[in-house]
Amino acid sequence: MNSSDIGTRERWRRRAPFVVAAAFSASGVVHLVHPATFTRIVPTFLPAKTELVYVSGVAELVCAVGLWRRDRWAALAATGLLLVVWPANLQMAINAQRGDVLATKVEDWIRLPLQVPLIWCALQSGRQHRRPRQ
Repeated sequence: MNSSDIGTRERWRRRAPFVVAAAFSASGVVHLVHPATFTRIVPTFLPAKTELVYVSGVAELVCAVGLWRRDRWAALAATGLLLVVWPANLQMAINAQRGDVLATKVEDWIRLPLQVPLIWCALQSGRQHRRPRQ
C-alpha cells in the first residue's frame, strides 16, 4: 500500500464521523419538528410512540454535537443509538412492502445494511490519528 492510499484512508477516517453527525443533525431536527414522520415506523410492540420519537431526536442531536466535536463518548453513544433504532428501520421496510411504490420498498430495505458503515463512521469519532510518514 503506498503513502497516497494511506493518506486517503486517514482523511476518510477523520471525516467519517461528520457523515453521521450531519445525518443525526438533520434527522434529530425532523424528529422534534415533525414527529409523525417517525411515529409510523416505531415498532408496533412499543408504547408511547411520540415520546420515543422525541427522545430519539434529542439523543440524535446530542450525539451529533459530540460527533461534530470528535468527542470519544460520541462514538459509543452514536453506535448504541444506531443499534437501538435499527428495529424502527426494519419496521419501516416491512411497512413499505404494503405499498405499491417499488422505489420506496427498495430504499427502505437498503437502509438496513447501510447502518453498518454508519456505525463504522461513528466509531471513528475521538480516535487518535497518526500522520502518515512523508
